[in-house]
Amino acid sequence: MSSTTSFELIGHSAALRELQQEAALAARSTAKVLITGESGVGKELIARLVHHYSPAASEPLVVVNCAGIPDTLLESELFGHARGSFTGAYRDKPGRLQMADRGMVFLDEIGEMSARMQSLLLRFLETGELQPIGGVASTATVNARVVCATNRDLLQRVREGEFRQDLYYRLNVVHLVVPPLRERPEDVVDLLEHYLQSYGKRYQRFVRLSPAALGKLVAYDWPGNVRELKNVVERIIVRSRTATIEITDLPRDVMFPHAAPREGGGADGPGDAARKVNAILQRMLSERESFWSAVHAPFLKHDLTRDDVRAVVHRGLEETRGNYRMLIELFNMPPRDYRRFLNLLRKHDCHQPFQHFRTAKADGPSMAGADYIKRSAS
Repeated sequence: MSSTTSFELIGHSAALRELQQEAALAARSTAKVLITGESGVGKELIARLVHHYSPAASEPLVVVNCAGIPDTLLESELFGHARGSFTGAYRDKPGRLQMADRGMVFLDEIGEMSARMQSLLLRFLETGELQPIGGVASTATVNARVVCATNRDLLQRVREGEFRQDLYYRLNVVHLVVPPLRERPEDVVDLLEHYLQSYGKRYQRFVRLSPAALGKLVAYDWPGNVRELKNVVERIIVRSRTATIEITDLPRDVMFPHAAPREGGGADGPGDAARKVNAILQRMLSERESFWSAVHAPFLKHDLTRDDVRAVVHRGLEETRGNYRMLIELFNMPPRDYRRFLNLLRKHDCHQPFQHFRTAKADGPSMAGADYIKRSAS
């Protein structure tokens, strides 16, 4: 999710349009706003949208990342401190809340705030008074609108005793929920076009997506949401060699979204062979080690058997649906190693017909998580 100069959200889904309307309605009042959603969906942008639409749009908007500031410093950042109150306090310093007077303060990652800071924030919300560290009394009364955001389930945190219930209800006057990108796939195309243009201008490399590449990106779940989409587009442009991005040019995480194996044994039993193969897949798929060092070298030293190699290749082909060229990418080999890889498999009788994998997978989705490493050996 991103903004233009008019603060229009990028996308045309019904969920996004409704969210923009709710933000505009929330902006008309001075009520506190709680913005929730997964990491990377654009919660700060929604906070900026509320401020932009509000009557106080010309007043300061002060952003504080509660998770990015140690608790020992967060109190000083929010409430300020008096000269000499601690080592390094050479002068009086106003806090972010005072800086936001008559405007808005956006407290991001509010769910990470400690119990002590929650108590101090609650007192401020009730009185509007600031008491800097080292100050003998409240020094000012601040009229700042408070907007908070979190990717946590605050009610669950309340039940667990990690978040104050009274603070939760103080903050949750207007609740804006930002839906994840996977729930609004119609926005993916708009976002891709926007960031292709944006990063194209930055790097002076203008590319377009082939229909196959676009289809793959639209079908992808985007677990990192818009933040991940931006990073993927930037990576595509930086690595681009031609004006058209094909599906094979996409990052490995997008091409093989379910290729991260879990630790431990699979459904094929707790035997040593299964654990050995799982460990190899972990090294290649999670730690990005090459097939040549993770499989080939131990095989030449007789640390791996031919059956081990067959099992590794079999599980990789299940993920790529029998596509050996995609298997090269999955196993972290350069494209030029394609023939060398096939010759090795044929030489040691580890090559397997691709048709079996395409037939078996034609009617079903790609395996979730690392289920492909949990199948029983046949």
